[in-house]
Amino acid sequence: MISHHLLLCATPAKALCCPDPAAGQASWDSLKRLVREWGLEDPARPEGIVLRTKADCLRICAEGPVLLIWPEGIVYGGVSAERVERILREHVIGGTPIDAWIVKRLPFRPAAA
Repeated sequence: MISHHLLLCATPAKALCCPDPAAGQASWDSLKRLVREWGLEDPARPEGIVLRTKADCLRICAEGPVLLIWPEGIVYGGVSAERVERILREHVIGGTPIDAWIVKRLPFRPAAA
């Protein structure tokens, strides 16, 4: 079972939202490390695994790096390496989004039966 899928637009080919590729890479490195260290990708995790993907572009060209969290469809902006830990702890694990950092909500429609 998958609990969350985290898509981070961290190192886009055309840095429209995040002009500093080093900042995006630091965010990605932090996300990767914490997901691994905290056992969030462990298949035996009762809540389900947390997948992570580095995206080239999420078509939200502002306030990058940006992080899209599925299944909620919440997009965080300004996702620095420092913010990653709080997002994982409060939103992904704790279930409480951080409203001050949300730049967009993209609700997903349920699949047709």
